Amino acid sequence: MATLVPAIDMGTATLRSGDKMPLFGIGTWLAEPNVVGEAVKISVLQCGYRHVDCAAIYGNEKEIGEAFKVIFAAGVRREDLWITSKLWNNYHAPEDVRPAVMRTLADLGLTYLDLYLIHWPVSFRSTTGWPPTPADYIDIPTIATWRELEKCVDEGLIRNIGVSNFTAVKLEKFWAEARIKPAVNQVEMHPLLQQAKLREYCAFRGIHVTAYSSLGNNTNPFRGEFVNILENPTINRIARKHSKTPAQVLLRWAHQLGVSVIPKSTKRERLLENSLFKDFKLDIDDMASICVEDKHARMGGYLFLNGRTIEQLFDNE
Repeated sequence: MATLVPAIDMGTATLRSGDKMPLFGIGTWLAEPNVVGEAVKISVLQCGYRHVDCAAIYGNEKEIGEAFKVIFAAGVRREDLWITSKLWNNYHAPEDVRPAVMRTLADLGLTYLDLYLIHWPVSFRSTTGWPPTPADYIDIPTIATWRELEKCVDEGLIRNIGVSNFTAVKLEKFWAEARIKPAVNQVEMHPLLQQAKLREYCAFRGIHVTAYSSLGNNTNPFRGEFVNILENPTINRIARKHSKTPAQVLLRWAHQLGVSVIPKSTKRERLLENSLFKDFKLDIDDMASICVEDKHARMGGYLFLNGRTIEQLFDNE
């Protein structure tokens, strides 16, 4: 392993707790087993990343935990690394929340998480396998799950709590009753799904937005008629204008909107490339050109419809 490089500075978002979350990190969804741990080590030790986004359902937290051992032994302090994980749909029942948190902490080899999110606004029976069947869906009020997460914050197991894939409607349903307000909403966001109204709502409520699939969910069969966003003509024209890659343009676009990004890669050259978008700025014409690319093309969530349309799942937002 190469000598530890300094942390890259892409700025931070100050959450309502006062904690500062790095605006740039590595995602670990769909990262291959026996590869993801090495990618996390490379991202932190060789590329200067200080934000790692995880989730129990990704099935790789134990491997990432082994990578963290190497990272900390190399000299990175725990307090200098932002680590997020997520509560899966099987464990929304109040009695299942803390055990799920403890499993993630054990798998990652940590004593606390910087951020823990309710992964989806969908609840399953605890015994649900994959894929879920209609009989697996149950109704658990978000506030019941949330109160258990608040207890985990009180206990020092989690520093900040938030949600993922929540609409403004779903956030409002438990907002008034939440003692600790959601700090982050992690959602699908890219030029084909720009989430302007949701971002406006989150800004009003003081909720930071993190984008996943910033480079497009290009292996998703639900992409339909929408081309790989990395091949989008507008994005490529802007990339040529700035002598940057399409990926760097996509990440810079989100960054200029104040959104944090967590692109996934397991290749060192891509990890490095993804981090090199701070040295240029999209001008007003670039931003306007990207703005008109919004097709409201949502690629995630189709596995959780359970008889609903994708519009109904996301409250027509």
